[in-house]
Amino acid sequence: MQNEWATPLSLCIKGHTRRIPVERWLTLEQLSVRFASDNLITIISNHDFCSHLQPIVNFNEEIVGFELLLRPLPQGSPFQPYELFEIARRTGFHSFLDRAARISAIETGKRLLPKGIKRFINFLPSSIYNPKYCLTHTFEAIHRLEEDPEDFVFEVVETENISDIRHLQTIFAEYRQQGMRVALDDVGAGYSTVEVMSRLQPDYVKIDRGLISFCDQDDRKQRSVLDIVNRAGSFVAKVLAEGIERREEFLFCRDIGIDLGQGYLFGKPDDKPPASFGNRA
Repeated sequence: MQNEWATPLSLCIKGHTRRIPVERWLTLEQLSVRFASDNLITIISNHDFCSHLQPIVNFNEEIVGFELLLRPLPQGSPFQPYELFEIARRTGFHSFLDRAARISAIETGKRLLPKGIKRFINFLPSSIYNPKYCLTHTFEAIHRLEEDPEDFVFEVVETENISDIRHLQTIFAEYRQQGMRVALDDVGAGYSTVEVMSRLQPDYVKIDRGLISFCDQDDRKQRSVLDIVNRAGSFVAKVLAEGIERREEFLFCRDIGIDLGQGYLFGKPDDKPPASFGNRA
């Protein structure tokens, strides 16, 4: 006999919280997570976060861009970015948080960076079900702030399972149509495989830090890195080595023709650019 209680139950919670839609349908599971993680939901709903900048350099060690990363406010409640996005996903607010994080990054770049400096900004493909509609706020923010679309590189965030290549190609096409560039993060690890890279053909290929760490001493890693560099070269993508912490790693990447580097060797994420960069702004 079929259990009549097997049908999923949804509740509609009405009320006004700043920047969250007045009315949302929530499952009991989503409601339970919201109550259990009220502090994180408050951070999301109130936009209690900011963007920090981590330098990206060419192999003359000149800063040519920054990745903008979600971080807690200086005097705000602490959180781990991955935890915040996980709670947002489980409660149905991941599209809202992803969009708000992109807007925060754009506004931070406007405030702190001169034109001509690349701004690498993460996005979740699963939050963009219709690129022409879902990316409207992003494009409007860039236009409103009178920023140059060519200064922006939008990269697929590392935690996303890239299962729908065609959908991601559609998202890439929308960014490019607006004059922006796209990147694939963490190539060589997890979901960002070399095969996915070859199918998507992004403008920037970011090699996973796991392959870069001690690559100067590991023949297997060197072969993998060289394979990525060669394949990226076939569709004229720029290659960026992530997680460079040692001079030897930097020199190896430079010598095999990698274009860009990022990592603690050049600077940790901070709420402002390095003092040495300030003379340019």
